[in-house]
Amino acid sequence: MPSHDFDSADVSQDPALLRRLLRAKDRMDASSHEDWPVSRLAEVSGVSEAHFARSFKRAFGIPPHRYLLTRRIEQAVTLLRDTDLSITDIAFVTGWESLGTFGRIFRDITGHSPGAMRIESRAGNSALDRMPACVLKAAQRPDLTIAVLEKRRRGAKGTVRPSSTKEVT
Repeated sequence: MPSHDFDSADVSQDPALLRRLLRAKDRMDASSHEDWPVSRLAEVSGVSEAHFARSFKRAFGIPPHRYLLTRRIEQAVTLLRDTDLSITDIAFVTGWESLGTFGRIFRDITGHSPGAMRIESRAGNSALDRMPACVLKAAQRPDLTIAVLEKRRRGAKGTVRPSSTKEVT
């Protein structure tokens, strides 16, 4: 009896499915400021929502939502470095509906606030001017292989002392 499990080999062995996934990925790249729920991405790909979500993660290593977050943060970093747009304008231009959410997710992913990232990226900009843009983007791509909340939990470990522990003198 054939297995209905979808493993990572299936994505690479099915060029039609990979083309469909790439079509959705390209749409997210071109319009990362738009909302891209799984239902819309599945429709673009011509597959069911569950099949799309599973296949995308297996093909590209991260779920579609995290991929979209990566693109939005990359675009925000570029705008912070290369323009004088306000942080609020950058948040809305890159697809965030809330400045607070933008700032929190930005800090969780990059480790810096948008303002600190702007200062840091502009300070080191002269040496980076000689580097090809594609190499620079790849080097600056946020690591979203870990969920944002998991990063936050890992960062908080050991920083808060339990309230029930008292020092005995």
